[in-house]
Amino acid sequence: MSRVKTKERARTRTLNDEELRRVWKATETPGPFPALVRFLLLTGARRSEAAEIPWAEIDGADWTLAAGRNKTKVDLVRPLSAAALAAIAAQPRISAYAFAKADGRPLRGFSAHKKALDEASGVTDWRLHDLRRTARSLLSRAAVPADHSEQCLGHVLPGIRQTYDRHKYHSEKMRAYEALAALIERIVNTTTT
Repeated sequence: MSRVKTKERARTRTLNDEELRRVWKATETPGPFPALVRFLLLTGARRSEAAEIPWAEIDGADWTLAAGRNKTKVDLVRPLSAAALAAIAAQPRISAYAFAKADGRPLRGFSAHKKALDEASGVTDWRLHDLRRTARSLLSRAAVPADHSEQCLGHVLPGIRQTYDRHKYHSEKMRAYEALAALIERIVNTTTT
């Protein structure tokens, strides 16, 4: 029996514009989970990276994902868009975590929250990680250069470039995240007929 290659079973699901509008509308309710969903769309972050953000990782408009929490094991600075900052700023400071539950612990137990969001939005058959793929696809749609988009997601540069290109891409990522937020804003505020 041959092994199934990862690329052969990789998910391809992204939210289309209508689904994005419906999910966004369903996240208008207060609470850490709706804010987290918006934050994931606006940053392309991994679910656990975002759900466990300590306030200490936020410095002004920058979120520095510590190397110990990052899949690539290097600090990743994400300059947050105004919309992403708004999602975090709306959260009460009840503990060390930005997306904390009422008891102060980081948000977990995503299945029940996701099920309620599916019911409220009417959008099903998607996973939280699909928001990362959706965000990356929207970055391309917003005409953000591929290298800048990949930096936003925290991917390392390919090949020898990662050794020699030591640029931090801070201003490029800032422009990319603002372009992503602007595109999401246009999508969610478009009326369908």
